[in-house]
Amino acid sequence: MVDKYNERSEQDILQSNVLEGFTDEIIDLYHELRKEKESFQDMGIDFEEKAFYDILKAIAHKYDFNYPDDKLIHLAKEVKKVVDDKAKYTDWNQRDDIKAELKVDLIILLAENGYPPITKDEVFKEIFEQAENFKKNNH
Repeated sequence: MVDKYNERSEQDILQSNVLEGFTDEIIDLYHELRKEKESFQDMGIDFEEKAFYDILKAIAHKYDFNYPDDKLIHLAKEVKKVVDDKAKYTDWNQRDDIKAELKVDLIILLAENGYPPITKDEVFKEIFEQAENFKKNNH
């Protein structure tokens, strides 16, 4: 076994290093995913709701306004319901009428929940685009 170890080629060493590096990355990713999974379970939301929560929180940070976490969680759940309602149509992201309905429904939902605390059209536009992209990439 020692002889075999000493006789290994550079190719074998490279392959071994690549495989070891890959497995280390997979193990790290696994731990990160478990940690992330626990983070949204503790919040009482699912994976998609956490994605919408992250979008809403990032936009609040980007446009420098505060919005309480408990309200963000509630709003993320409501955003998911609205998006799911429109995404039930298989071609929803190709149909301008459905995208327009989604945009209006999201704007109404956000306004009803005081998000953002001040009106900024850019915020609404970005939320709509993020919600559309999320659903497009996850169906």
